[in-house]
Amino acid sequence: MANLVTNQIKPAIWLTSKRLRAHGIIVALCLWGLYGWNLTTPGMRDRNGNLKGTDFLHLYTLGSIANQHRGADLYDMNAQAALAAERVPEARGIRYLPLYPPQVSIFFAPLAGLSYGWALVWWWGSSAIVYGLCCFSIWRSCPHLYDCGATVVILAVAFPAFFHLIAWGQTSALALACFTLMFFLLRHRRDFLAGLVLGCLIFKPQLGLAAAVVFVSTGAWKTALGAMVSTAAQISIGIWFYGIEPLRQWMRMLWNVRTMLPLLEPKLYQTHSLRTFWSMLLPWPAISLGLYILSAAVALRWTIACWKRRSSPLSLRFSALLFASVLVAPHLTVYDLVILAPAFLLLADWLVSQPTAVSTRWLGTLLYLTFMLPLVGPLARWTRVQFSVVAMVAALYVIWQICRKAGSIASAAPASVGTTAMGET
Repeated sequence: MANLVTNQIKPAIWLTSKRLRAHGIIVALCLWGLYGWNLTTPGMRDRNGNLKGTDFLHLYTLGSIANQHRGADLYDMNAQAALAAERVPEARGIRYLPLYPPQVSIFFAPLAGLSYGWALVWWWGSSAIVYGLCCFSIWRSCPHLYDCGATVVILAVAFPAFFHLIAWGQTSALALACFTLMFFLLRHRRDFLAGLVLGCLIFKPQLGLAAAVVFVSTGAWKTALGAMVSTAAQISIGIWFYGIEPLRQWMRMLWNVRTMLPLLEPKLYQTHSLRTFWSMLLPWPAISLGLYILSAAVALRWTIACWKRRSSPLSLRFSALLFASVLVAPHLTVYDLVILAPAFLLLADWLVSQPTAVSTRWLGTLLYLTFMLPLVGPLARWTRVQFSVVAMVAALYVIWQICRKAGSIASAAPASVGTTAMGET
């Protein structure tokens, strides 16, 4: 991903395809080689003592609750810990903060019918396939990247967010699928259907926050309506299966989540959003919260401005939306960065088509940094600065500037044409 430049681009641009392939191969071998070695233990605990699949245990437990129709335990941490230890003896002592809406447990019920080991293998395989299909479909829509297939594959495998998605056994591949499908529906002007897909993000509502604000602010009412219909339908499934009480419990959990952040984010350096950026940087909660709200408002303003510039390519506007979705999210862990995969490809395609633009060098470098910096995220334990967030803010700013200039050129063009016509008349 990053700036997939061709041989025709000037040598001053340092992000060549050859160099990117080399960097991607090194990262992929290091990440997956170490992870493979870490998993080579006979039981369900890896060499570091962690349960294999990590967060998948929570999803597996939710599926078990659905199979046993124990709706009262959906938001009971103690009951879930006991059930998890019963199903997976090596999981004894592990507890998760239950924040998924009730219908998510129904989705995982079939996997919970398998042993934990086989369910994890199925989930790993499904997540990898979904991720691969999303990357492939976006790449196929990028005409300037047709000759960069090998580079795209290498960097897709090396993407640190994809590595964390698999290592944690998380659900972010489903969020990526939602955003990918939404892009194609918007491209074909199927706004209501795009909204239906957006509403599917209710299982991770923090990732849909920016999109909801942007579409409402730009008057995309069909999309907003579709999102509301989809959200209501999914919530109705949970009510039909469990009754209304689990939904009430879920809403209470969301309302009180701020008091339980240490449980939700035990390792703050693994998060990559504006809220946690300020929380790590400043020890005063009130000030950090205020700066988060202010900076999130700025990021949303840039994104809304991009979407109001209809003359700007959808690839730029949608990429801005993806960056804003990450930055504005109140809670975003490293595996959720996988939703940026379409942005890397779409922006790379645009950059290759604009080899002489000054912004090419800056945006290409920022994409490279956004891609790589999650690898050094743990350094934030000492630096107190999550540099990936800085790179993403800068990338969003550059996209906003590009859309601004494109809109200015487009608005100036009709006036010049009209003046010429009047002179000729």
